[in-house]
Amino acid sequence: MTNVTDQDRVVIFDTTLRDGEQSPGATMTHAEKLEIAELLDEMGVDIIEAGFPIASEGDFKAVSEIAQRSKNSRICGLARANFADIDRCWEAVKHAGKSRIHTFIGTSPLHRAIPNLTQDEMADKIHETVSHARNLCENVQWSPMDATRTEWDYLCRVIEIAIKAGATTINIPDTVGYTAPVESADLIKRLIDAVPGADEVVFATHCHNDLGMATANSLAAVAGGARQIECTINGLGERAGNTALEEVVMALRTRNDIMPWHTGIDTTKIMHISRRVATVSGFNVQFNKAIVGKNAFAHESGIHQDGMLKNRENFEIMRPEDIGLSGTSLPLGKHSGRAALRDKLETLGFDVGDNQLKDIFVRFKDLADRKKEVFDDDLIALMTLDEAGDHLQLVSMKVTCGTGGQAESTVELEVDGKDVIATEHGDGPVDATFKAIRAIYPNKTQLQLYQVHAVTEGTDAQATVSVRLGEDGMIATGQSANTDTVVASAKAYIHALNRLIMRREKTGPGADAREISYKDLT
Repeated sequence: MTNVTDQDRVVIFDTTLRDGEQSPGATMTHAEKLEIAELLDEMGVDIIEAGFPIASEGDFKAVSEIAQRSKNSRICGLARANFADIDRCWEAVKHAGKSRIHTFIGTSPLHRAIPNLTQDEMADKIHETVSHARNLCENVQWSPMDATRTEWDYLCRVIEIAIKAGATTINIPDTVGYTAPVESADLIKRLIDAVPGADEVVFATHCHNDLGMATANSLAAVAGGARQIECTINGLGERAGNTALEEVVMALRTRNDIMPWHTGIDTTKIMHISRRVATVSGFNVQFNKAIVGKNAFAHESGIHQDGMLKNRENFEIMRPEDIGLSGTSLPLGKHSGRAALRDKLETLGFDVGDNQLKDIFVRFKDLADRKKEVFDDDLIALMTLDEAGDHLQLVSMKVTCGTGGQAESTVELEVDGKDVIATEHGDGPVDATFKAIRAIYPNKTQLQLYQVHAVTEGTDAQATVSVRLGEDGMIATGQSANTDTVVASAKAYIHALNRLIMRREKTGPGADAREISYKDLT
C-alpha cells in the first residue's frame, strides 16, 4: 500500500466542464468552455474532464477543441459503458498532447437495476468496455458509479476486472454524497489492500456534497491512499455540488503539517477563475463560502478588527494574496486615469489589451459619474458581466410605480436592428419590465431564477442580477450589473434571451439539454 506518511503528490482532476456544467442552468457556451479550460490549464490542473462527447455535437466540438488547445493538462472525456460512447470520446480527445478516456457504469444494486443487468452480465460488460477503451488510449479511468453503496465483495470483483482489462486509474465515486469521512478513508485503504493489482494503478475519489462533507470525504480518501481528487471550481455540480477545488487545494497547503501531500496548483489564480466560473455559469458564490466567498477575508467584529491590526495571523490562517486577492480594496474615482485603472485590473487578475481597456475605461467613467467611489468588486462586475448580445439590445426604459404596488414600464429594444417599444403593467417594476420585453419579443420561456445582490455597499451600490430562463429543454442564464436594479434586471433578462436565441440557432431545440438517459447504458 502507498505510504501515506511521506510527502506525496495528489493529482487534481477538474470536472467543472462536465459534472459542474450538468447543474441545471449552468450550461456554458462554446467560447466560455474554451476560456475556462485555458484558465484551468494555466493554473496547473493535472487533468481536465472537458465534457461528455456523445451527449451533443456541441459537447463533442468543445472537448475536441480543448484537447487541441491544451498546453499542460491531460484532457479527459466521459463515456458510458458502451463502444459507441467510448469511440466518440476517443475521437474528441485523441489530438491532445495527453489524453484520457473515462468510462463508468453504476454498480450498486439500485444502479444495476437501471440497465437491468445481473452481476455477471455487468462484470462482462466492464471487461469488454475497459479493454476497448485501453486499445484506443493508453490512459484509461474507470468508475463504478455509486461505489459507496455497492456490495463490498462485488466492488472488489469489478475493480479487479477493470484493472486486468487495462484501467490505469480507478475512481471511487460517492455519487449521492452518502459517505462520511471515516468511511471514505477506510474504503480506499481496504480496496488498496484487498484488490489484486491495486498497487499498480492510481485510486481516485469523487465526492458529492449532499451532506456537506465532500471536501472532508476527499481529504479522508487521500489519507486512505487515494492520489487523485476529482473536484470543481466553486464546488459547482449536480444537486448540492461536488468537492470544491479551492477547498481541497488550500486545505492541503494550509494544513500540510497533518496532511503531508501537495498539488501542482498555482493558488494565486484561484480567485480569478472562481469569478469567471461564477459569471459564465450564473451560479454566484455565497458570501460565506470557504476560500473564495466575499466574506472569507472580511472582518467586521471590533475584536477581530483589533486583532487583525495587531497581527493578521490572529484571525487569518491563509493570506489573501495566496489565492490571488490583492489583500486590500482601494477605491478608484472619476478622476482616475487609464494607467491607474489598468494597474488595478492587473492587480485583480485581469490582463487587458489596449482596445479592451478603452472600452472598459468608458464604462468605468460612466459608473464613476454615478458613484463616489468605484471599488474592486465594482471593477470585477464591469469586467465579467456581459452586456446583452446582438439580437436584442436595450435602448431605453421608463418605469413608474404607484402606491398600490402596480407599476408601468415602457421599454424600447433594438430587435435585429429595428427599434420596438412596448408598455406593460405588472406587480412591481421588474414584473412590468419583463412583461414589456415579452410583448416586444414573444417567447414561451419560464423564469426559473431571479436573484439580486449588491456588488458593493451603500445606496449607490451596483446591483448584480442573475436570471435563469428555460424553454423546450434548454436553459440559459443571464447576468448584468447596474446601479439601477430594474435596469440590471432588464439587461440580465435580455442577456438570457439572447443566449437562448443563439443556442436555438446553433444547435436546434434541446440539442444541449443532455437528454441521454441511463437506460441507454445497455
